[in-house]
Amino acid sequence: MHRCEQRIHNLLFISVVEPGKPAWHKIKAAFGDGVFHSDSGELNRDALGKLIFDSVEKRRILNEITHPAIHRIIYKEVVKFFFLGHNFVVLDLPLLFETGVMINLMHKIITVTCEEDIQLTRLMDRNHLSEADAKKRIKQQMPLEQKCNQSHFVVENSGTLQDTEDQAMKILNVLQDSNQHWKIRGVIFATATILLSSIAWVLNYKYKFLSSN
Repeated sequence: MHRCEQRIHNLLFISVVEPGKPAWHKIKAAFGDGVFHSDSGELNRDALGKLIFDSVEKRRILNEITHPAIHRIIYKEVVKFFFLGHNFVVLDLPLLFETGVMINLMHKIITVTCEEDIQLTRLMDRNHLSEADAKKRIKQQMPLEQKCNQSHFVVENSGTLQDTEDQAMKILNVLQDSNQHWKIRGVIFATATILLSSIAWVLNYKYKFLSSN
């Protein structure tokens, strides 16, 4: 049985911008009431999306508000699942390459790609966007070809669901067979042992010093 845990950036974003959260207040101060639903107070992601994708500066402001909070959750979750014994955690990070903040922390990078016309159609259907808006959003991100060139694994998602699942399982098997997590555990164990030994030595030295006086 494969033991891995997935953390999806989209779901973390939703939790960070819940009404009353610090990021929620900051977004309201930066972008006004127009990006919130008047009845529930929840963030209107469609309205916010249209606003930020027309402005590089507004995207930067939003990222500065939300990304630190999202990254803190990710760090905590990864550490938690590490100590729960999971071999690895799969993080769904759409802007991994664009922000560059977490890229050096990734052991392996997997990029899912597809043909350009399929990418456009899927984005329009999923987010209920016009063709012009969908093209604008795609243009704001690094081209898939560049992402693939910087990735350890590439999943071609233009075919059937079964084709995609088969590719994903092959990658999962490779990751499952990796002993990287044991190396990390070994380093942490050795570091903790040295630290505890040092603390014990200092306490013992102080005890002997105080006893002699």
